[in-house]
Amino acid sequence: MANNLFISYDLMNPGQNYDTVIDAIKLLGAWAKIHQSFWYVSSNFSAKDAAEQVWRTMDSNDKLLVVNSSTNDAYWYNLPGNVSEHIQQHWRG
Repeated sequence: MANNLFISYDLMNPGQNYDTVIDAIKLLGAWAKIHQSFWYVSSNFSAKDAAEQVWRTMDSNDKLLVVNSSTNDAYWYNLPGNVSEHIQQHWRG
């Protein structure tokens, strides 16, 4: 079953290789670019698995959020602590 994934990222250092990140997103499945760094992907990957695939192409200080709207699940890297806590407290599953 394909999952509806929404992927958002911020590359924090100047001169980052956006193409590498974009290529990793496109490999996840049928995609649509919504905004500069916000994508929709129909994928067989879970939010966690998709995040891990994309994260491999990113730097350790970048930020990544993958939301699976099919399963009401999310996975992220490097969101600020207060944001991460807020999401966890208010997420309705």
